[in-house]
Amino acid sequence: MPRDKVAWITGGGSGIGLAGGIELAKAGAHVIVSGRSAETLKKAEKEIKAAGSGEAIALDVADQKEVAKSAQAILKRHGHIDILINSAGINNPKRNFRNVSVEAWDQIVAINLSGMFYCVHAVLPGMRSRKDGLIINVSSWAGRYASKLTGPAYNATKSAVVALTESINMEEGLHGIRATSVLPGEVATPILEKRPVPPTPEVRAKMLQAEDLGRTIAFVASLPARACINEVIISPTHNRFYFGGLESPPK
Repeated sequence: MPRDKVAWITGGGSGIGLAGGIELAKAGAHVIVSGRSAETLKKAEKEIKAAGSGEAIALDVADQKEVAKSAQAILKRHGHIDILINSAGINNPKRNFRNVSVEAWDQIVAINLSGMFYCVHAVLPGMRSRKDGLIINVSSWAGRYASKLTGPAYNATKSAVVALTESINMEEGLHGIRATSVLPGEVATPILEKRPVPPTPEVRAKMLQAEDLGRTIAFVASLPARACINEVIISPTHNRFYFGGLESPPK
């Protein structure tokens, strides 16, 4: 387990990122969660500290200079970043070609893809020097199975996350660095509020829950450095992409 490791989690204020942080803190890691909302981060920091050791830093991953500055601050305080979990991600209610704006497209790409690259780019030199490091990138079911529900920007960026992750393994495995793409189906997290028609509580209860992904992240992190899980696809047993006709967006 990642005892005495330093884990940096983007999008760690809520949802999958926070759940992963809680599980890693329980396992003995020092967890730094980052995100854009100061209020959300304050609550997340309390939850992380209740589970173990942690802190929070404000960060917009779409700002490359801010990412580099945050990474350097973590390295200055702790000396190393052993685990990076890229969980920051967004979508927009107006997400299909008929109604998506160029501005919305740019914002989704900036956070879901460019922001992830910035964070990876920031931690790789230190990981190379230590010949050890784990990067977990949160993609989506849409990263493997594009759908109308999720829209072109989300589909494209989450597919790109899978390619980015595999590129890390191809180039950096020789340096002891391993990367995993996690591709969850529907998860009951705050991003659901950005859907054109947010799911009902009854529907959300059948989805994966954030803690399910937290345990998935902890499992990946628990494996020895010689083992790389390239990709994890995890979905609800009641998978509405199979059973509920979610290929088409609600009217």
